[in-house]
Amino acid sequence: MAAHPSQGRRERLTGSQALADRVPAGVITGYLFKVIREQIPRTQDELADELGVDKSTLQGWESGRRPLSSTRAGNLVAMRRKLIRLGAPSGLVEMLSTAMDADLLLAEILRVESMRGRLSQHPLAGWVLTRESTHMIGWAVSGVLPAVVAGHSTLPAARRGPVSSSPLLEQSIRRRFFEGLRVTSEAAEQAGEGAALLRRQVWYLSSYDRDWDAAAWFDGLRRRGAVTATVEGWSPGWVEARSVAAALARQGDPSLMRDFINCSIADHDEAEAANLNYWAHWLGLDGRPQTGDGFMAERDRPMWDAAALLRALALRLDRAVECTDLYIHSIWALIVSRRGLLESDPHTARELAERVSRLLDGSTLSIESRRELESVHYGLRISG
Repeated sequence: MAAHPSQGRRERLTGSQALADRVPAGVITGYLFKVIREQIPRTQDELADELGVDKSTLQGWESGRRPLSSTRAGNLVAMRRKLIRLGAPSGLVEMLSTAMDADLLLAEILRVESMRGRLSQHPLAGWVLTRESTHMIGWAVSGVLPAVVAGHSTLPAARRGPVSSSPLLEQSIRRRFFEGLRVTSEAAEQAGEGAALLRRQVWYLSSYDRDWDAAAWFDGLRRRGAVTATVEGWSPGWVEARSVAAALARQGDPSLMRDFINCSIADHDEAEAANLNYWAHWLGLDGRPQTGDGFMAERDRPMWDAAALLRALALRLDRAVECTDLYIHSIWALIVSRRGLLESDPHTARELAERVSRLLDGSTLSIESRRELESVHYGLRISG
């Protein structure tokens, strides 16, 4: 009898630890450090001299062979301050901590063997990722440049010879990463509500897989009923549905996200609040570390600033093509639930008006998204 494909994947995953051991422990942080150096700009010799370290030490940081995370905390703080004094973009320097976290998480995921019976110990099971940490991992497994890096850097001058343009891992290690996520997904599907956080984060990270069978794998999740767009009210299942809808949108299929918005967010006060709470955490506006998804159910006195959330959503409205429908609905819901929000921040209102006009002039919006965006446009007009 032929072996099931997933069985073959497990044999490959458990049969070789060498692939995981070949991953430099600081590959994401090292590449970000190189980007920071190039923005100052400095050569490796120059920056090593100014930081008071050997060139080989700096090269080890940039290659990931010598993780920056192993540097003494006091020295790391002093180095960050020195980098900013030298002219490094502070936004990139601040991201070094996020990159270190992403390196640690990436290494832990790659070293996971069989998780059956031990799902609660999986590195994705007890910590809610933010957008920045997720995008840092995505940088290493797909080469997609994180927006925060793109927004604070410019491309360096052309250099001779082959030069890496991202911390992209070699193909065999990327394959191990995504196959490991699929094996974990199969185990977690039968684990009930207790594995909901693990499942949804596995599914979202899987959306960075651009291989030919990734779309078919996601389609299999839908056909098996692993996720549905119809979930009334907040629950762990609601968050799963939101995450897999976002994952499919990243894969180029917005249909589940549109169904989810219409069936599981719109006209459900609890779900509307959960969606905004999740956005605030995802975008780093609710700085509390979260070990579970329960914070999304909070209704009274949210721990985030509505004006800051509107600014963050408005800035990305016409850039996040794959999730345009969710951005539009969330902006509409935020304005409806926070009366006077547009008047309180005229600068954000002007920027939002420009982006709304550009989208309304296009022809790609769904009927529901166009209706909500026209409502936002009307609100902007009457708010002056």
